[in-house]
Amino acid sequence: MQVNLDKTFPIAAPAGNAWQFLQDIPGVAGCMPGAEVTETIDDKNYKGRVKAKIGPATMAFNGDIEIQGVDSEKRELHLIGRGQDTKGSSSATMDLRAWVVEEADGQCALKGEAQVAVTGKAASLGGRMMTQVADQILNQFGKNFANNVVAMGQGADAEGAREELAEQPKEVNGLAFVWSVIVGMLRSLFGHKKADSH
Repeated sequence: MQVNLDKTFPIAAPAGNAWQFLQDIPGVAGCMPGAEVTETIDDKNYKGRVKAKIGPATMAFNGDIEIQGVDSEKRELHLIGRGQDTKGSSSATMDLRAWVVEEADGQCALKGEAQVAVTGKAASLGGRMMTQVADQILNQFGKNFANNVVAMGQGADAEGAREELAEQPKEVNGLAFVWSVIVGMLRSLFGHKKADSH
């Protein structure tokens, strides 16, 4: 099963800083709740893991990250991640392109497009739920990424960003994600009913 994601995260910092941080693969991986790079093989290949807690159960994925290309002119990074959960019941691959664009007033935005494919137990969640869960995780990632870039600067904003980063959860809280998925599904369900009644 595959889901396609397309996100934009505004960042209150210069594009040069965001591009500098985007090339720090262990730092970027650390923005994903529950993720970390465990080994740097070379400048294009890394090993990592992701832990997600859903109720009393914890799912752990071990995987590889391969940098497909870095375009300094476009400030674009292309990577592929592959993972297998430690019990061997699910696997996932992600093909991600991320790039930094300049905005007005010395600010910028991080844009990303990803195709995520899952097999096994994880695929049984279904397309709509997978998209919602991935959306929640990416929103947390975008917030952490922006805070890391802002924290590279000086002043009160940078200090506030550093404080937020110190308080970020160390792993994915599946209960919070599942709850937001249920709320999202109810919203879309009742939204369609209202639209149908006109």
